[in-house]
Amino acid sequence: MQKRIRPLIMCGGAGTRLWPASRETMPKQFLPLLGNRSSFQQTLLRTQDADWAGTPLIIANEAYRFIIERQLSEIDAVADLLLEPIKRDSAPAIMAGTLALSQDDAKTPVLVLAADHHVSDAVAFNSAVRDGLQAACDGWIVTFGVNPTRAATEFGYIEPGPAASGKAAKVRRFSEKPDPDTAARLIAQGGLWNSGNFLFCAETLLGECERLVPSSLSAVRAAVARSQTIAGARVLAADEFSRAEGTSIDYAVMEHTDRAAVVPVSCGWSDIGSWDALWSLSDQDDAGNVPRGEVALVDASGCFVWTNRQVTSLLGVHDLVVVADEDAILIADRNRSAEVKQVVQLLKSKGRTEASAHARVHRPWGWYEALDRGERYQVKRIVVHPGGRLSLQKHRFRAEHWVVVSGQAHVTVGEEVSILGANEHAHIPLGAVHRLENFGNTPVVLIEVQSGSYLGEDDIVRLEDIYNREAVPRSEAPSHLGEEARRDVGAAGS
Repeated sequence: MQKRIRPLIMCGGAGTRLWPASRETMPKQFLPLLGNRSSFQQTLLRTQDADWAGTPLIIANEAYRFIIERQLSEIDAVADLLLEPIKRDSAPAIMAGTLALSQDDAKTPVLVLAADHHVSDAVAFNSAVRDGLQAACDGWIVTFGVNPTRAATEFGYIEPGPAASGKAAKVRRFSEKPDPDTAARLIAQGGLWNSGNFLFCAETLLGECERLVPSSLSAVRAAVARSQTIAGARVLAADEFSRAEGTSIDYAVMEHTDRAAVVPVSCGWSDIGSWDALWSLSDQDDAGNVPRGEVALVDASGCFVWTNRQVTSLLGVHDLVVVADEDAILIADRNRSAEVKQVVQLLKSKGRTEASAHARVHRPWGWYEALDRGERYQVKRIVVHPGGRLSLQKHRFRAEHWVVVSGQAHVTVGEEVSILGANEHAHIPLGAVHRLENFGNTPVVLIEVQSGSYLGEDDIVRLEDIYNREAVPRSEAPSHLGEEARRDVGAAGS
């Protein structure tokens, strides 16, 4: 084995075709779609078990930092973290990750992996990576072409050409998502599905970026050079990174380079790009149904049903997707489920927050969700993970009352610190400095009742925060607040 390959795991994308389960605030790569682990975790475990792999570098938006760190800890995985201040698509992200990985050695082999893909045969995939390493070291940008099992129209295709190096062939051309007849013809001619995973030596990819997209590479190089390390994670400089063109690595490099090569693989790959794809990958009952959660099915077949809370019943229907989330329900023809993105776009045009945000809001310390809201009051369920600590804070416009449901909460109100268990409570008067901490080994669950003239999440004056969260700009504070209050308002969330 030559040098260890550094996996570069891409955690971008909102996964809107799996709405409402997948949304921008918690996209599909962090959801347990198949099994008990998210595809992000499965991707990490796949590299963790490989003999060729070095420490992964994860590149993701800053908003996902604490989700990533929690999911890393759940599988006892170690990785470096590079954070994007804004989304700029895959080309700038891959350039940034490659620059970061090449700082010690320009010849470092880099394996780009999408965090939201499924691979059922990790052994076969890892073998393909080994097959492609020689070509990568010889100056090729290797992509992995999946041997097709059907004439799929939702994937791009790769047409292999003559031998390149080792077991890799030159790429004759890339074909965008074809119609059914074209897909069948491409397969008959040896075409492969384009998996969107790549292997190359850092200097090769950066050399092609310098030739093909020099202005974007210059912007990304400056963003890496001016990056800052905050609480162990490297954050790209926002102004510089924003100057890079937001485009995919396929459009920026792969479709124009003469260094593209492909290694074929059969590994049970899927990009889980629709509810129909997830249905096909899931265990089905005798009628072809996939029930998730509290589901009752009578005379139903070929249906995918996912419910988080309420009992969901289907009678006399076939080939449907039914997804019942806390605040949104999708009912779709399973064969048209790839069109769900149109529903999301419609909801966004109507200004519906459900298009992008879940009812359950994730924070570094845990999560919360609103249960009820009315004139001058709001009720929330709050869960604080073991080791989680809300910021030391106060509110200018609301009082709060906490009732502990389970776990043991350390509650600070003013100068008093109390340890509260189930059925015990604390009152936080308006303006009182307070904090909740969980020093135990089980989650703390509590009900919070807020009352006051303004109940927005931005009515927080943060005095101390272990997660290094900054206050929001003054312009983002509620417009009706006084000038003094606007100076003190902190970032949304406790």
